[in-house]
Amino acid sequence: MSEVEGREAMEYDVVIVGAGPAGLSAAIRLKQLAGAAGQEVTVAVLEKGSEVGAHILSGAVIDPRALGELIPDWQAKGAPLETPVARDVFLALTQTAAFSIPMWPMPKMMHNHGNYIASLGNLCRWLAAEAEALGVEIYPGMAASEVVYGEDGGVAGVVAGVFGIGKDGEPTADYQPGLELRGKYVLIAEGVRGSLSKELIARFALDKDREPQKYGIGIKELWQVPDEVFQPGLVQHTVGWPLSSDTGGGTFMYHFGDHYVALGLVIHLNYRNPWISPFDEFQRAKHHPAIAKYLKGAKRIAYGARAISEGGFQSVPTLTFPGGALIGCAAGFVNVPRIKGSHNAMKTGMMAAEAAFEALTAGRSGDRLGAYEAAYEASWVRDELHKVRNAKPLWSRFGTWLGSALIMLDLNLTTRFRGFSLFGTLGHKKTDAASTGLASDFAKIEYPKPDGVLSFDKLSSVYLSATNHEENQPAHLRLKDPSIPIAVNLPKYGEPARLYCPAGVYEVLYDEQGAHPRFQINAQNCVHCKTCDIKDPSQNITWTTPEGGGGPNYPNM
Repeated sequence: MSEVEGREAMEYDVVIVGAGPAGLSAAIRLKQLAGAAGQEVTVAVLEKGSEVGAHILSGAVIDPRALGELIPDWQAKGAPLETPVARDVFLALTQTAAFSIPMWPMPKMMHNHGNYIASLGNLCRWLAAEAEALGVEIYPGMAASEVVYGEDGGVAGVVAGVFGIGKDGEPTADYQPGLELRGKYVLIAEGVRGSLSKELIARFALDKDREPQKYGIGIKELWQVPDEVFQPGLVQHTVGWPLSSDTGGGTFMYHFGDHYVALGLVIHLNYRNPWISPFDEFQRAKHHPAIAKYLKGAKRIAYGARAISEGGFQSVPTLTFPGGALIGCAAGFVNVPRIKGSHNAMKTGMMAAEAAFEALTAGRSGDRLGAYEAAYEASWVRDELHKVRNAKPLWSRFGTWLGSALIMLDLNLTTRFRGFSLFGTLGHKKTDAASTGLASDFAKIEYPKPDGVLSFDKLSSVYLSATNHEENQPAHLRLKDPSIPIAVNLPKYGEPARLYCPAGVYEVLYDEQGAHPRFQINAQNCVHCKTCDIKDPSQNITWTTPEGGGGPNYPNM
């Protein structure tokens, strides 16, 4: 029994936090290894979304390399990688024109031949079914809210499934104390900027001697389009307008499935201008002729947003801690120039599973999985990230146009000469929060009003994400100092939380005379993108897990 009254403890060999591609791949690999060895390994996967896939959002063009290693007959088994890439288009945009950038000078890794356009959420749903068929226990709607530490200070498990704490912090009539899920090893697969990951990285100094992690925000809509504009297998990426050269990012558009068009914008969160609204930049981008022509007669059916890890090779933390490991985007394995990370997430989950199984077979528990670190160092994941290590720093230093030219030069060298770069390995220097400039140094941006046809407001967009939270619970978005938004962020930075949040969570409200500003948090709207935790220039906002089942419920995203 747990120290908390009424809280039961359950014992497993391996507990995995997060049913994304990394967590599910780890679970499947553990069961595969156990089955091949004739052993029994108990595995539990916790998922904070209402179902597997509810919180999964990605472009997504998926490299099937890791999936092929995990489940070689994935096509025969019906994995939902439904649309092979047929055509790559890369455009540089001005406000009214589009200029084609040829693909031939780009290294092979930048070409999408052999990749598939799909819903990553649906792939995770399929992987969950494969995992359960092998005996993995998956618990959706169970947010892991606390790390359980053993007497030796190592990680012994997590607390999940706490319900019924009221806004006042006191138990309600519906109170459930949750469960302690204890594991001989705990794998953290929460995704980008997870609350447990942050705690573990700080507690065990996993980021010591590493560059700061960098992030982007990806905002995505799913449209269903008529026959005349649908081009199955089309992959289109753009750089340039509406973003200025010193603001990294670009749009993506993928045609797949049942006349679906996945459309989105990624903005690097190290932008300086605090008046930028990523959401409104995306709404503006859809009016460009190179994008709008594919939305004629179309219907927007889904919306969402999430942060993306962009630090890459230099920012990958130490992967293990006593009792477990970080896998997938909890550690940050996205290949920025490829705009892909799910294949790396899956492979790191598999490598961690192999190390955990080896340790369990040897009768070990609660120690560091050194074999996982060694496997990563020898893996194609590290090799891939090493080759693209300077893409993000070059873009940050030199802007979109010169930076892109230098990136292509660097990638052609690193891919041909075993990672050799004229630039060595560049650092990232500042965090994204520290990159934010003063409001007084930039002109305020006046965004056009949405037309309700191509562009929309935040609240109608959040509605399409099916986001919901139990209202009588403590706010999961916490201010370290409630005075900072108005006393510091508003006069210095224009309080950018109201702009960088893609869901209308943060507002600055005034009285009838336009005076006495106050800061309001609409936590009900939160789509769990975690941008606020990353970009707040005062680092005053902490994102924590709400009750399990809360947040978005993404379909086909």
